[in-house]
Amino acid sequence: MSLAYFVLVSFGLTQLLVYGKVFDRIRPTSGWPGQLMHCPMCLGFWVGVFLWGINGHTELFSFELSPITGVLLGCLSSGTCYVLSMIIDDGGIRITKGE
Repeated sequence: MSLAYFVLVSFGLTQLLVYGKVFDRIRPTSGWPGQLMHCPMCLGFWVGVFLWGINGHTELFSFELSPITGVLLGCLSSGTCYVLSMIIDDGGIRITKGE
């Protein structure tokens, strides 16, 4: 269950950082930071690593504090954030008709 919480928290935080209007004024728009802040896959990795780093301060999930675990959780977060952002948008589940 803690893995499901981790995935949901990483998706929520990534969506907030990439698309949240509350960050429009401070979100970088150019250069490397701008590219990072506009990519759910890229930012999702770093959100996963961040959550791994703070996992000792929450009861939602608990993971070993080895660097390998951090990289693997970053990859998990990156992949799930990308897939979920391709499926879900502001209007709900994205449905496109075949061409």
